[in-house]
Order: sequence, then structure tokens, then C-alpha cells
Amino acid sequence: MSAHLAALLAATVLDRLVGDPPWLWRRVPHPVVVFGRAIAWVDRRFNRDALSFAARRRNGVVSILSLLAVTLAVGVGLHAILSGLGMAGLALEALVAAVFLAHKSLADHVEAVARALRQEGLAGGRRAVSMIVGRDPDGLDEAGVCRAAIESLAENASDGLVAPFLAYLVLGLPGLLAYKLLNTADSMIGHRSERHLAFGWAAARLDDLANLVPARLTALLFALASGPAFARALRAAWRDAGTHRSPNAGWPEAAVAGALGLALGGPRRYGEILVDAEHLNAGGRRDARPADIDRSLVLLARLGNILLAALGLSLLASLT
Repeated sequence: MSAHLAALLAATVLDRLVGDPPWLWRRVPHPVVVFGRAIAWVDRRFNRDALSFAARRRNGVVSILSLLAVTLAVGVGLHAILSGLGMAGLALEALVAAVFLAHKSLADHVEAVARALRQEGLAGGRRAVSMIVGRDPDGLDEAGVCRAAIESLAENASDGLVAPFLAYLVLGLPGLLAYKLLNTADSMIGHRSERHLAFGWAAARLDDLANLVPARLTALLFALASGPAFARALRAAWRDAGTHRSPNAGWPEAAVAGALGLALGGPRRYGEILVDAEHLNAGGRRDARPADIDRSLVLLARLGNILLAALGLSLLASLT
């Protein structure tokens, strides 16, 4: 147990300090890219237009379960190999785990939005936020760009940090790899487009299930990180999370909205599709500014500190 916790602690610290170095992933494919290629292959092969809705849905179930089985097997095999290498293997496993955590990369991308707004104005902010959100940035004013960046930070704190952290903590390397495969599949085929409504159904439902606990824990962590605003953040999450179209994303987003005193969410446009969503913490300010992005980054840093402190204490307890 202590070795397992030590590997996760090392991975979390490494991700916090180094993140995803671009020079490395320009030379070798990121594992998530490999996952994406596998998902794209089964999509092309088993999600043909000529098939019935029922057949495509069945193929989607078999495809995602097969990919998860292969990923789990790879994780078990890799862990077995690394476990036989002593301390060197433990260090290598920490390196592998760090690749699938996304604290620094998330913070860097969100910080880039605030920096672009300050240095290049609205056009720069729109360009920077388009790198991290799926909505159409051209119709966003400065407040809209800031809210979009903060919402992305809140949601991805769960998907990119807390959920993979928990997956490794509970299920080790196999669980971490399986979670990232599933989360990647949801982002690629889990949406309600005409092509993927049937084939991506299983991936979307399994991803919802996998994120039930992490999303709610992330909301609690953001509330804890907000200090004096703890009660307001928790109240906003409890009251408003259910109004979000996602069963999970509303929890961290509403908690951050309450913590910062902002109204997040609301109507937004994805290409030609207008989503008429409720506001989270509707009584909060809507004129978000770059300074509010800075405040959300402080919350994210504090959330990471809480995870590190809890993990460090657990490791010390396991050694005594």
C-alpha cells in the first residue's frame, strides 16, 4: 500500500511541476492519442451508416467493452512488469501515471486565456478559449470568454485531475488507463449527434457512471479550497448542479460559481446549435473579468494542495 501511495504522490507532484512537455509529445504520440486512434478505428469499422440503430448501439456496447478489456489487460501487464523492477519500476510507474494527470496543463491553458485578454484584447481571448471549449467563441464578449474559461477549469478539474487521481488510488494503473480510455471515448463518440447517438450511447453512460463520485468530490474540494466561501460554494453545488445538462459537470461548475460569486453556465452556442441552459448560481455576477480567471486558478491550486496533503498524510500513516 505504501508503494502504491508513494507512486501516486510522486506522479501528482511531477504533473504539478512539469505537466505535459510539448517537446516530448512532438516526438512520440501521447497515450491519449493512441486511445483516440483506437476509438476512431472502431467508429469507422463498426458504426456504418447502413446499419440499423439497434445494430449500431449493440456494436457500440461491444466496442467500448472490448477496448476497456484490452486497456485493463495492458494496465495489469504493465504494472506486473514494473513491480518486478523494484524502486526503478516504482519510479517508472509514477512517470506513467503522471502522464494521465492534467493539473499543470489545465492551469496553463486557462491562464493563457487571461493572458491573451490582457495582452491582445477580445480577439486574443477568443482564440485562446477556443483551445479549451467546444462552443463558438466568436459570439462571446470578454465576460463570456472569462466565464467559458472558468467553466472549463471547473469541469476539467474533475475529468483531468480528481477522477484519474481516484482511479489510480482505488484501482491502480489498470484503473487509471481504463478511465482515460473511457473519458477519451466519451469526448469523441459520446455526444448526441446523429452519427453517434446510438454507437456512443454505452461510452457516454459508462463515463457518466465513472464520474459520479469524482464530480461530487471535486465540488466538495472546490468548496474547501474557497475558505470563507465554503458554505456558499457548497450551497450552489447542491442547489444548481441538477439543472446542468450533464449529470456530473454541474457539480464542480456550480461549486466554483458559488465560490467566486459568479453566475456561470446559461445559454451558449455550439456551431449552429443553441443550448438554452440554466445559470449556475444565478444570483452571482455575470460580468466576469480576467481577474476572476486568476481567482479560479487559485482555487485549482488549493484543490491540488488538498489532494497532496491528504495523500501525504495517508502515506505517513501507512508507514507507521
